[in-house]
Amino acid sequence: MTRQNLESLDEAKLVGLAVSENSQQAFSELVNRHQSNLRYSLRQLTNWDEALADDLAQDTFIQAFKELAKFRQDAKFSSWLYRIGYNVFLQHVRKKSLDTQSLDDQPLLANQLEQAPEADDDSEVHQKVAKLLATLEPERRSVLHLFLHRQHTQQEISEIMGIPHGTVKTHINRGRIVLQDGLRQWRD
Repeated sequence: MTRQNLESLDEAKLVGLAVSENSQQAFSELVNRHQSNLRYSLRQLTNWDEALADDLAQDTFIQAFKELAKFRQDAKFSSWLYRIGYNVFLQHVRKKSLDTQSLDDQPLLANQLEQAPEADDDSEVHQKVAKLLATLEPERRSVLHLFLHRQHTQQEISEIMGIPHGTVKTHINRGRIVLQDGLRQWRD
């Protein structure tokens, strides 16, 4: 099948080809469709460590390829993929004890965010939100990222992360308070 033909197929058909015919081209098309968003999400979770996020994204796609036959078509492929990515991230956190730290303990991150170009007020707010998110524990940071940046519903976040819906609500509510307080202090 040509690349152009693969680009016209929906995700369900691509998954079917990748599983039934072991088509690496079909899986490659799925990777092309989702790698940018997955890498961005993982960068946020890893405090903008691009190399680490890229490694985790690669591990996610390898794991997804191995598990593709288990994918149930009742969920969106992207939700299933993000769940794998989140689990890969959590495994890394557990292995490397990548815990939340204050920005003072992460001068490289703080410097990168402070030296980012200030195009307008929205850019400054975005940078401040990124700084505040970086101080949160990984699970809460993940929930807020999926909710604010990826605009997933609370139910989708629950499915992606494998946590109860009530826990998602709690993380969103408590995270909003932290973000609002941080932005209020910054504006004052």
